[in-house]
Amino acid sequence: MSAMTDEGTGADIAAFLSRPETYGLGAEDRIGCIETHASRVYLAGEHVYKLKKRVDFGFLDFTTLEKRHAAAENEIALNRRTAPDIYLRTVPVRRKDGELRLGGHEGEIVDWLVEMRRFPAEGLFARLADEGRLTRDEIETLAADVAVFHAHAEVRRERGGAALFARIVAGNDDNLKDSAGKVFEAEKVARLKAESDRLIATHAALLDGRRDAGFVRRCHGDLHLGNVTLIGNRPVIFDCIEFSDDIASIDILYDLAFLLMDLAFRANTDARLAGFANRALNVYLDHVGEEAIAPTLDGLALLPLFVATRAAVRAKVTAVIADTEEKRDRSRSYLDFALAALGASPPHLLAVGGLSGTGKSTLAAALAPGLGGPLGAIHLRTDIIRKRLFHVSPLERLPEAAYAKEVGRRVYDEMLKLAGVALRAGMPVVVDAVFSREGERGRAERLAAETGVPFRGLWLEAPATTLEARVTARTAEARDPSDADVRVLHQQLGYDLGLMRWAKVDASATPGECLACAMRLLEKPQD
Repeated sequence: MSAMTDEGTGADIAAFLSRPETYGLGAEDRIGCIETHASRVYLAGEHVYKLKKRVDFGFLDFTTLEKRHAAAENEIALNRRTAPDIYLRTVPVRRKDGELRLGGHEGEIVDWLVEMRRFPAEGLFARLADEGRLTRDEIETLAADVAVFHAHAEVRRERGGAALFARIVAGNDDNLKDSAGKVFEAEKVARLKAESDRLIATHAALLDGRRDAGFVRRCHGDLHLGNVTLIGNRPVIFDCIEFSDDIASIDILYDLAFLLMDLAFRANTDARLAGFANRALNVYLDHVGEEAIAPTLDGLALLPLFVATRAAVRAKVTAVIADTEEKRDRSRSYLDFALAALGASPPHLLAVGGLSGTGKSTLAAALAPGLGGPLGAIHLRTDIIRKRLFHVSPLERLPEAAYAKEVGRRVYDEMLKLAGVALRAGMPVVVDAVFSREGERGRAERLAAETGVPFRGLWLEAPATTLEARVTARTAEARDPSDADVRVLHQQLGYDLGLMRWAKVDASATPGECLACAMRLLEKPQD
């Protein structure tokens, strides 16, 4: 529904904001205007001013001056969590002696604006993706930032849970039904609802448990590539949902799912984005703290439901504005993606081992996107786990005491424990460690047997001179979580590996050749 207030349509304010002199600009300056269903955004020189329309859509209500003021203040406060340099302040529009003026302290306040610092549209991640300019490094940085944002977001235990998520799915279904026959096949809409309801029922205790444990938080709510921009070579997240606590107070994994869905959906038709969703997921997990990592991995059982629901949101929104066959096709593609995301992808365990410098982490990261559904496999790396156990960032170096034998056993214990959690959540897993001892390799194999999933093991090997050169270069670059230097490598070269039953990969080749070799080995039936 949409309604206007007694204050009028605001046409005089819109006209006032369209004039360059309002902002102290010259007559030759052009004021741009971007209109959405709920606001008008005026581009004026180096700044942007957002005026909220006097509308009521049920889920948002801007029909009074007080409500628009509260929403503007909320927009500033919430978006400054991730974009403090963009969101500046609220500015009143005042009327004095029949004349409108921007800001100041005299005159009746007739409306409120959100003032923002303008940034170039060329840096929007959606645009970078469309033009093939979005990089894996930028996505990895974004994913790490999202993890930190979620860790500090305000907990909302009074919201979320299975009942609320069922209402989200039901609302999507109502909207999709409105377009059934015109855009969507009714059978597909019904199948999406039935399968989503089944997963909600299956995971009701998990949904409620995550809410009770504090994983429902005041999130961004609209975390797709269109709401991320590059400023100073750094991704900045902006334009969160400010008008509804119900929409934005959600499970943090449901918030993340919008980004993952957007990347995976685009990758279906753009090979340049292949593997980006998997990297975003794994880098996000790499930056989750020790106390939260196990329940976060447990929560991955909800990802098919969360990703499908995000795709359904996109399907219904694009269907409303689908005035061409191309747009209708895109809406249908979102619905098809949602159905595919709900499909079962049996979990399995892959172990990648090798001495320092063999490139095992590079290979594991390259294999992970292709193992499983649209999000690929979870990549668990001892180097990351060790840093998490010592409460430092992945690139921070640890003292030698952190590499004592008893610490090593603890790291392997933690890796296999987390692998078990992820496998039981239905996710394929790649574990990445040296695995130089026969007992360590045996434990990985037993974990697969205990969880009832298939197991494959790859062992990477290369000449000592090659390993020395790689480790030396890696240490100099200081851009890898591994702290192993040439001294550590020399110790490893003296290890007795015992009986090696895992398939051997020649790691002296290029990363691409090593990946191709590994994939050939994995495609072969097991003996």
